[in-house]
Amino acid sequence: MREGLYDYLFPALQTATSPSEDAISVDAAVMINPVRITGPTSSTGAASGAVEGVAPARLIVTVMSGDDRQRWDRRHANAPSIGAPGLPEVFAPFEHHFPTRGEALEIACGQGRLAVWLAQRGMDVLGVDVSPVAIERARRLAAAGGVADRCRFDVVDLDDGLPEGPPVDLLVCHMFRDRRLDQPMIDRLAPGGILAVVNLSEVGSGPGPYRSRPGELREAFARLETLAEGEGDGIVWFLGRRET
Repeated sequence: MREGLYDYLFPALQTATSPSEDAISVDAAVMINPVRITGPTSSTGAASGAVEGVAPARLIVTVMSGDDRQRWDRRHANAPSIGAPGLPEVFAPFEHHFPTRGEALEIACGQGRLAVWLAQRGMDVLGVDVSPVAIERARRLAAAGGVADRCRFDVVDLDDGLPEGPPVDLLVCHMFRDRRLDQPMIDRLAPGGILAVVNLSEVGSGPGPYRSRPGELREAFARLETLAEGEGDGIVWFLGRRET
């Protein structure tokens, strides 16, 4: 299941009364303006490392239902325009780390803004999302951007794991968190492959069922070389590379 907060990005829909109604994958088109941090800081500020004494990560196991899919379809259908293809703002200073050739996989891709941007730069991209409405919009965006031939979108329920496929040079996961996929995402990277992850965080916000605990992403992807990372104002992000 997708694990972001739709209402975090679309306040007009702050009428949900349960966590399941708040949970949604957030499309990579959304620009968030988090605090940018490139080195370790203390746990009292915008922490970017593991924090001593923090409880182990909570394992959230959820099951996709037809009602869930229909609700997300409605939300994508009613969402505002996502604009032109582009890179999430949190990664803008590190654009040079994003490949311009090879294979890319974006999970919980939403309406495809990032996937199309990657294809326009030269990558062959597969974007997957549970919402058929989001995928249809993503396909139209790829066609309008002239990259439908190398930017493919499929409806995939990530509760069943990552879609099958070859190793990738880039794997992106934006505003989606399923800890069961941490190791499969690492394993899916080709030697030298890049992993880019953004999620909601407890740091600067407080605990929540869909928020990463302090230092969680660094711990989860400790096997990778850290290229950049940051945590603060309720957002956490990680950019890492698998050894060649």
